[in-house]
Amino acid sequence: MFKTIMPLNAIIAMRFFGLFLVLPVISLYAMNMPGATNTWIGIVIGGYAITQMIFQVPFGIMSDNLGRKGTIIIGLILFGIGSFIAGYAQDMLMLLLGRFLQGAGAIGAVVTAMISDIVKEEQRPKAMAMMGGSIAVSFALAMIAGPTIGAAYGVDTLFYIVTVIAFASIYILVKFVPDPPHITHTYNGKDKYSFLKNRDLIKMNITNFLQKGLMTFAFMIIPIVLVKTYGWEMAELWKIYLPAMVAGIFAMAPAAILAEKKGMYKQVLLVGIVFFGLAYYIIGISSTNTMFAIGVIIFFIGFNMHEPIMQSLATKYAKVYQKGAVLGVFNSFGYLGTFIGGFVGGVYLDKMPLSSIAFGILIICILWAILILTLPNPTKTKIAYINIDETDENKYHNLDNKPGCVEWYINNTEKIVIIKYYTDFYNEEEIKAIIN
Repeated sequence: MFKTIMPLNAIIAMRFFGLFLVLPVISLYAMNMPGATNTWIGIVIGGYAITQMIFQVPFGIMSDNLGRKGTIIIGLILFGIGSFIAGYAQDMLMLLLGRFLQGAGAIGAVVTAMISDIVKEEQRPKAMAMMGGSIAVSFALAMIAGPTIGAAYGVDTLFYIVTVIAFASIYILVKFVPDPPHITHTYNGKDKYSFLKNRDLIKMNITNFLQKGLMTFAFMIIPIVLVKTYGWEMAELWKIYLPAMVAGIFAMAPAAILAEKKGMYKQVLLVGIVFFGLAYYIIGISSTNTMFAIGVIIFFIGFNMHEPIMQSLATKYAKVYQKGAVLGVFNSFGYLGTFIGGFVGGVYLDKMPLSSIAFGILIICILWAILILTLPNPTKTKIAYINIDETDENKYHNLDNKPGCVEWYINNTEKIVIIKYYTDFYNEEEIKAIIN
């Protein structure tokens, strides 16, 4: 599995590295543009997310019709062009255009769906966790590289680096990523979009919205507060991002193990939310750069606890034929949160003290934690892989009437029937007997 998904993991990690690379310093970059205000800076920081949100579903539909690879290539080209324009920008409008184009290449859900296509069902949570982990690692590296390179060579250089990354990703995709198998999803006329009413997925969508919103606002205020309030230089920002990311990385592995191995997804989310609330409380009351730095470190611990498990957990509440749409909506909520976090944060930062905003965020985190308390951990299932030649096709419909059978579908490329079932109801031999 590792060799199969590694090229796709590399693509998604490189793309997020490109987006994250400018996050630590883009508020300072935009602040020096003509006509810059906190509101405009917030829009620039979150601008890419609004087009990400808008184009998630169209790109998902395109991937179904044109194929995953072709869709990903189009998205990476848009991402590369937008990055170049942002680097070349001389004013806020041109910078915003570049950010919008960066986001228009909305391939996150398509790459995730492709990973789901090419790995076995029981390996998907691990694959999703690996993808989340690679995003978290790219995040960590970008937090160090962005301020360091930006201070030495200018923030525009960061955007040009991202342009190269985008087109290098296309080469990896064409050269190393295998074509996905052809899958027939047999959901017997059930509403393909019934997941929109799924309470657990609604809670996950809200979680992604809040997590990404708080992240964007953090990246808006961290450099501004350090430079304007505490007199730091851009070249010094690594001094706060490095310990924050080291602490985050150390928190990431135990969180992923507890979630994926022990099934304690809800508990990990709750601990992360506690860290978010505590972080903003400390940031809001801080009167020294040391106290502010402690708040930032706590924030990154919470964020890195969440990030490796978010995609994996969302897919656990969805059936196979829904996963592309589920991830499209899930990611759209995340990108909406990213935009709102930048835009609303910028508006309120112009009108209110940071301490008041931080107190409001603390209240939101308390309500968020109460919501997650009602989220059940996913039920344990198992997968049976049965050669089509060993089955009676006329008996497949029997699976629809079995309460312990979650879903079934056919991999036409490998000629196997794949059945997901609850282990409390059946063993594999009993599942095979149903369609023999």
